[in-house]
Amino acid sequence: MDKKTVLEAGVRAIQEAAPDFAPDLAIILGSGLGSLADRVEKVAVLPYDQIPGFKPSTAPYHAGRLILGRLAGKNVAVMQGRLHYYEGYTMSEVTDPIRIIALWGVKRIILTNAAGGVNQTFARGDLMLITDHIKLFTESPARGKENHLFGPRFFDMTETYSVSMGHVLRKAARKQGIHLREGVYMFFPGPQYETPAEIRMARVLGADAVGMSTVPEAIVARQMGLKTLGVSLISNLAAGMPGQTQITEEEVAETGAAAAERFCALIETAVELLPPAGTEE
Repeated sequence: MDKKTVLEAGVRAIQEAAPDFAPDLAIILGSGLGSLADRVEKVAVLPYDQIPGFKPSTAPYHAGRLILGRLAGKNVAVMQGRLHYYEGYTMSEVTDPIRIIALWGVKRIILTNAAGGVNQTFARGDLMLITDHIKLFTESPARGKENHLFGPRFFDMTETYSVSMGHVLRKAARKQGIHLREGVYMFFPGPQYETPAEIRMARVLGADAVGMSTVPEAIVARQMGLKTLGVSLISNLAAGMPGQTQITEEEVAETGAAAAERFCALIETAVELLPPAGTEE
């Protein structure tokens, strides 16, 4: 099947699972952050292998299922786990779920991740609003033949992360008494963690956090006209940072578990404070 046929089949699979469900927004949950899905009043749960265009998620702590339901008074589509370039998928395969949910009708998306802290004022467990990103090392997920179904080939990236949704997250943080960091997220393809020299480079370039996800999704979301909010949990300090010795995936999971309540409260409050779909500026 060609790409258009596969994506349209993915949309139909979601619609058939919840025929009368109209999404207000989508949320992608990163490593160790899947517990937010437990707060959703579920309408339908679809394992990725039941949705054409979705690939199996092989990353640790990624359940690999799409949950449709109600959260904080809004209809949400929650991806409990994502796909990564380091899993062996192409950039197109990594981002096909974003294209499918956009074609389904989603107009807003919250991208979350676990990240390594590069900013020397950050601490393990901090939550960071992503204000911009850096991507240098891999092809764009928009690369290839022009397909107007996906949006324009050449598109502006000035406000990849929605300013208005960022204001909502700041308000949610104040309401929950959470000290919200802000910064630039830099994408590395992984799966190995970055070297101390790479982290020094990232800091010189202006990065505050590094990770192996989110940016491909944000690019495709921008191409398809979705408003995007990005949130990082600083799960560890990056290589070469004072006090950081060896980085392990267990540390990422431990930090996610310890921060779960704050993370869930922040995102749930932000969802509640978002204006109804179609009425935001």
